[in-house]
Amino acid sequence: MADAYARKIYAARLSPHRSMSPRSFMIFIIAFLSLQVIYAVPFFIIGAWPVVGFMGLDALALYIAFRLNYRSARVFETLDLTMLELVFTKINVLGQQQEWRFNPFWVRLEQQNHEEFGMQSIALACKGERIEIGSFLGPDQKADLARDLRNALAIAREGVKFN
Repeated sequence: MADAYARKIYAARLSPHRSMSPRSFMIFIIAFLSLQVIYAVPFFIIGAWPVVGFMGLDALALYIAFRLNYRSARVFETLDLTMLELVFTKINVLGQQQEWRFNPFWVRLEQQNHEEFGMQSIALACKGERIEIGSFLGPDQKADLARDLRNALAIAREGVKFN
């Protein structure tokens, strides 16, 4: 019987989507640098060498922007639901963890929808506390998450079924 209460009804790991793999990023940077060199050589030859320096700064800024973007992709959130509790965990860029525990009978799923742009936010609310989940997800992904989590919470609220 204790197994029935400890069994996970719902588990999800939410993480930001990155469309470019690290390998694709390296190919892109190499191609960008190659083009920068091709365009920089004529400026260097005619004596406009400061332009070459600024082109190098452009390449450096692009590289730094992508590295920071990949660093932020280390953020993730987890949702684990059993019959007895919903555990929501956020892991930040530095690996620091925050955890919230909710009773599935008392937690509410709050949603904000925009008729043109779709679902804007999802939050867990209980006892005056409101925690947004999946803020980095797109509207369609948020809608799917809300639907799945709402269904899982309904199952948890029904209780354990004995045959």
